Amino acid sequence: MGKTIWFINDYAGSRYHGMEFRNYYFAKELVKRGHRVTIITASFSHLFKQLPKVDGEYTFEEIDGIEYLWLKVPRYSKSTDPKRILKWFIFTKKLYFLPLEKMEKPDVIVASPMAPFLVFPSFKLAQKFGAKFFYEVKDIWPLSLQELGGLSKYNPLIAAMAYAEKFAIKRANRVIASMQNYGEHLSKDLGINREFEWICNGVDLEELKIKEPLPKELEAKLPKEKFIVGYTGTIGIANDIETLCKAAKILEQHKDIAFVIVGDGKERQKLVDTYGNLDNILFIDPIPKPSVQSILDYFDICYIGWRRERLYNYGISANKIFDYMYCGKPILHAYSGKGDLVKYAKAGVTVAAEDPKAVAKGVLQLMQLTKEQREAMGQSGRASVEEEFNYEKLSREFERLL
Repeated sequence: MGKTIWFINDYAGSRYHGMEFRNYYFAKELVKRGHRVTIITASFSHLFKQLPKVDGEYTFEEIDGIEYLWLKVPRYSKSTDPKRILKWFIFTKKLYFLPLEKMEKPDVIVASPMAPFLVFPSFKLAQKFGAKFFYEVKDIWPLSLQELGGLSKYNPLIAAMAYAEKFAIKRANRVIASMQNYGEHLSKDLGINREFEWICNGVDLEELKIKEPLPKELEAKLPKEKFIVGYTGTIGIANDIETLCKAAKILEQHKDIAFVIVGDGKERQKLVDTYGNLDNILFIDPIPKPSVQSILDYFDICYIGWRRERLYNYGISANKIFDYMYCGKPILHAYSGKGDLVKYAKAGVTVAAEDPKAVAKGVLQLMQLTKEQREAMGQSGRASVEEEFNYEKLSREFERLL
């Protein structure tokens, strides 16, 4: 008999609206198997590419068999806008006043936040309905803000988040994390001795088969007859694209190598201003998600980089790793943490994070392999996605927890 499941996450989107996608993909698979799923999310996120249409404070909408409940929140200009914090608290407050008379009684409530304040009303709702309470961790907040944003643990906002995080972990029937080594954070950082379930991110295999061609004008811009090192995604501090740009500068004399960086983010303009004059770097504006696999076809190497931070000792689960694996190209992974998915899948080469010389050396190492050796790495990554890191399989792991 199917369960009624609520996912509560003020950043949850869909493939029509934009990131985040994880809750949507899990929900879609669970609905296929007879469960009833509601995603309770916010009407605005800086990660959305298309905003939902809302009518009043609470708007219901059905998307691909999933019931969405959009809670109206203020808009803000960018990720660092103070209004973003206001949005967290308004969303949290509205969870106490949901139109429960229009909603089916849940069997499981999954709090799946970035900022963890929403765990308080989520837990109260679970108590009210006698439902199981799951806490899902996709990013370790507030640790991410401390490590990447330089905020002190004594900052009142950080202290409040830390309290909310421990509150949820101690009360949850299940703790689910997308990072393989999350248990080390529980024991070493929080001093909490409890089990957790590792359920990674992944891809929707059916969706990736829908592949839109690149516009002719974009296709014409791409380097011809060169060994292309490519990146697609957000260009922010955490992604450390500057290390890739510095590696491109080191390899400037190698006229047969080109670097293509696709995406946007708050670091993009600074990088364009600093490195845009290099002949071997091409910056391209963001492209629609269905076209990502088309541009990856042009790359010889797919790059992903990280900062050298303690945060990454707990593992990673970036969506772009799985997109890269699916395209069957070798991955150059600039990573110094634990739980290396590229090594796990034998899908490429890993070099030290924040080390341009190591990245440049990694490019040359992959370039000097035979085409067959690179293809073997790419096919190993693709096999991992098809066998393990896809939402049809991952959602069965989630279903087991119900």
